[in-house]
Amino acid sequence: MQEDNYRHKGMRQQLMQVLKDKGITDVAVLNAIGTVPRHVFLESSFVEFAYQDKPFPIGSGQTISQPFTVAMQSQLLNVSRGMKVLEIGTGSGYQACILAEMGAKVFTVERQRNLYNKTKPFLAEFPYHIKTFLGDGNKGLPTYGPFDRIIITAAAPEIPEALVNQLKIGGIMVIPLNDEADATKQRMLRLTKRQDGTMAREEFGDCRFVPMLKEIGND
Repeated sequence: MQEDNYRHKGMRQQLMQVLKDKGITDVAVLNAIGTVPRHVFLESSFVEFAYQDKPFPIGSGQTISQPFTVAMQSQLLNVSRGMKVLEIGTGSGYQACILAEMGAKVFTVERQRNLYNKTKPFLAEFPYHIKTFLGDGNKGLPTYGPFDRIIITAAAPEIPEALVNQLKIGGIMVIPLNDEADATKQRMLRLTKRQDGTMAREEFGDCRFVPMLKEIGND
């Protein structure tokens, strides 16, 4: 793993201030952003830009989300220590580490085989014990549910019923759902599962994510 030096830590402090200025107020989220070394998740050519509030490519047509997006989704989840959180779309593993740093027990599913093969051993270098799986995120992980929280880090064409079924009563799902009028953008939703199994819905503005995929290939 790359070095994490005082300069990197200083840049993370600056990033925390940027996120505060953009409306992130959850102290646990900000502290996690200030602790997890984002630069180690990027190719070395991007290291100098790792603490800018921008997304970057990580291969297989995927990106590491901009820090504000990671922080916003994490804040919307309202995570408490010890909660079981299911992440759909492991990607680089950065979001999973932020949640784990916040004290969550993270289960994460990646559809892209080459990303999974790269990220699984990389995450094992961290002290978080994140459980990683290769599979179709639309199906979730029924064997390991129900979950207190579910976070989807790719653009979903619809709310997956299997994931709703794996969410505890009172649980929260944060999902970027495709805009019906414009498929190139999404609306960030927070869904809370009611006692009767229906979902209360809140919207938090437009966002852009790579598409959520279904089929598992040999890529």
